[in-house]
Amino acid sequence: MLLWPHAKQPDGTAAASSLMRYLTTTFLVAALAAVLAGCGGGGGGSVPGDAVAKVDGTPISQKQFSDLLEQAKRSYKTQKRKFPDAGTPEYQTLKNQAVQYLVQRVEFAQEADKMGVKVTDKDIDARLKQIKKQYFGGSESRYEKQLKQQGLSEAQVQDDVKAQLIQEKLFNKVTDGVKVSDADAKKYYDQHESQYGTPEQRDVAHILVKSKSLADKLYDQIKGGADFSKLAKQYSQDPGSKNAGGKLTISKGQTVGPFDQTAFLLATGQFSRPVKTSFGYHIIKALGPIKPAKTTPFAKVKTSIKQQLLQQKKNEAMTTWQNKLKKDFDGKISYQTGYAPPATTSTAATTTQ
Repeated sequence: MLLWPHAKQPDGTAAASSLMRYLTTTFLVAALAAVLAGCGGGGGGSVPGDAVAKVDGTPISQKQFSDLLEQAKRSYKTQKRKFPDAGTPEYQTLKNQAVQYLVQRVEFAQEADKMGVKVTDKDIDARLKQIKKQYFGGSESRYEKQLKQQGLSEAQVQDDVKAQLIQEKLFNKVTDGVKVSDADAKKYYDQHESQYGTPEQRDVAHILVKSKSLADKLYDQIKGGADFSKLAKQYSQDPGSKNAGGKLTISKGQTVGPFDQTAFLLATGQFSRPVKTSFGYHIIKALGPIKPAKTTPFAKVKTSIKQQLLQQKKNEAMTTWQNKLKKDFDGKISYQTGYAPPATTSTAATTTQ
C-alpha cells in the first residue's frame, strides 16, 4: 500500500500527472512487494489462450497485462524517462513485475472474499470523489478530459481504485489486533535514549577565509579592537552566517573536528587564533556559555514512539500474512508461456500504509 500524496495540484496537467503517478505507483509498489514476497507458482491448470496467467481458476487477460504496461509507459513519459526496449533485461523485469502484480491482485481479491472483506460501489465512488477533489478541484469535466488525454477509461480507474481499497481493507483486517503498550514504548525509549537527546550547544560567531595570511591579518585586527561582526560580513566565505555577522548555533560533535573542539573550549567572549579545517581558516568567537545537553522526557515522546512501533508491528504482521498467502496459493497458479516469473529465493515483503 502507499501513502496518498496530499499536495493540491495547480492545474489539470499537474493533476493528470499526479493521478498517473497514483495509479502507476500503485502498480510499481505492489508489484515490487509481489516480486519480493513471491506469489506461488506452477500448477493451477491450463491457461486460456487470451490470458497471461490463471490464479486458482481466475484468468488474467492479455488485455489487463497490456493496459498495465501502457500505464507504466505513460508514467515513464511523464517522468521524461525512456521506457525499456523489448528484449532488454529492464523490460523483462518490468514485464515480470506487471504479471506478478496482477497475480497478487487476484490473490488479494480471492482472499478478501474468504475473509469477508468487501469493497462496495459506494466505497469506490467515495475514493473517486476524493481523487477528483484533490487533483481536479472537484471538476468532472477536467477529470474526464485528463482521462482521455492519458488514455485511461473510467473502468480502468475504478478497477485500480478497487484493488487499492482491497489492499487497504485487508491491511486493516490483518492488523486489527496489533497493539503497542506503554511498556513496549518505554523499553524502546530506554534502548534508544540517545535518539531523544539534544547534545551540548553553543552560540558562536566565525569568520571563514581561504588563506592563512588573510586569517592572520584579520586576527590581528580583532585583537586590536576591530568589530568582529563587521569583519565577518566583509570577509567571511560562509554564506550561511556571513550576513549575520558570522553568528550561528552549533551542537557538540556536529561540526568538523578542529572547529568543534575549539568552539567548546573557548571562554565566553574569547576568540581563537585561526583554526584550519577542510573548508579553510576560521576565527571563532564564543558568544555565550555552553548550553548543557538535554534528554527529552519519555512522556513527551511516548505517543510518537507508540505510533512508530505500531506501524512497524502492523507491517510485520502483514509480511507474515503475505508469506502465508504465498504458501496457500502454491500450486494454484499457472502461467502462459513466456510469462512465468524467474525463480526467487527471497521471502521478504514490504508493506506500507
